[in-house]
Amino acid sequence: MGRLDGKVAVVTGAGSGIGRATSILFAREGARLVVADQDADGVNETARAIAQAGGTAHAMTGDAGHEAAVKGFIDRAVSAFGALDIVHANAGVSGGVVPIFEQTEDYWRQILQINLIGPFLAIKHAGLHMVKQGRGSIILTASVAGLRANAGAAAYSASKAGVISLAQTGAAAFLGTGIRVNAICPGLIETAMTKNVFDGAREAGKGHKIGQLNPLQRAGQPEEIAAMALFLASDEASYVNGQAFPVDGGLSSSLPFSRPLR
Repeated sequence: MGRLDGKVAVVTGAGSGIGRATSILFAREGARLVVADQDADGVNETARAIAQAGGTAHAMTGDAGHEAAVKGFIDRAVSAFGALDIVHANAGVSGGVVPIFEQTEDYWRQILQINLIGPFLAIKHAGLHMVKQGRGSIILTASVAGLRANAGAAAYSASKAGVISLAQTGAAAFLGTGIRVNAICPGLIETAMTKNVFDGAREAGKGHKIGQLNPLQRAGQPEEIAAMALFLASDEASYVNGQAFPVDGGLSSSLPFSRPLR
């Protein structure tokens, strides 16, 4: 018996990386899914991988930062499967590295639209259905960049700090409804978003130094974030609400000048 047997989930940003890993794991644990991404090829590949493993997933293409698309993802899950138990609002963009004096209003708006407004829209439209059921788990992808400086650029970090606050305020907004809202704060994870970091380090012969700032001294993999998402989606986390969980190899709790003992 899977940990998500009988449950229905929506995952955004499911075309690669954390979203794909989470979707595949949710399906393996018994959930039926709507998987969504702007990348049609990527999200269709995720749905195919789930189907080939015996699971059920409907792929949708759309912008998780815009209300009509988010409402469409949610409505599709309810119409196809008759319920909605889990939403993982995972879609996001980094914005790249842009010097602060070259950052524009449009640059900030684009990042906030998908990274912060997108999760709000997921909470809003998922909550409308979940309140009727008296239960539900909404999971937001934040970042360690929302917890501390120097883990990401200004706009990205600000957007992710907002996501952490949204998990707290969202949980409070659903007082007495049985709906839980939590956030995951990944550290350095090898995904399409961080490809340039990993490729650059390896090309410079410094691949072994990736992730050396955290106590585990390595980068993480999407499947390790998916494992936390599975816990938060499951009934095992039934009393976990309004929290933000760093999954970063211990970076957020380590001393800035710590050194290995060996």
